Amino acid sequence: MARFPLGHTLGDIVRTRSSIIVAAALLALTACSSGGDEGGSATDSGPAEAEPTIAVPEAHEGDDLEAAAAVYTSAYFAADTDTAYGMLSARCREEIGADAYTALVEKAKADHGPDHPATDVRAEVSGKLGRVSYKVRGLPQFDQRAQPWTLEDGGWKYDAC
Repeated sequence: MARFPLGHTLGDIVRTRSSIIVAAALLALTACSSGGDEGGSATDSGPAEAEPTIAVPEAHEGDDLEAAAAVYTSAYFAADTDTAYGMLSARCREEIGADAYTALVEKAKADHGPDHPATDVRAEVSGKLGRVSYKVRGLPQFDQRAQPWTLEDGGWKYDAC
């Protein structure tokens, strides 16, 4: 029986991937719509505006991490190697090459099927480190407690290799 490095299910990975894609699209739309042309040209160099600082309520500090864990789990069981492997930390990518990882997720999909999303996802964040606990629908043997994740290059990466 294939186990994902993080114990995620394919359904979880697909769900997480979908959440990340939606979040990325929303960010892209926000970025594209925020600098409208109001008579200035691209060469105008006015004073730089400070980025607003947004305080995240403590109850929602782990929301991004929870979404990342769900996307990773869904991608893992769907054998969406591009998404799942891209969500591994640099340290984990050094430990397992892309070809070996592809074989791992393809076996997980063949053994368990693609629809095993993460449920009851809870994350705890402390700086650039996070821990995620969740259940894998239909595959309790893959349920996770305090699974390690790390913040790299602005995104949460699976670090339980």
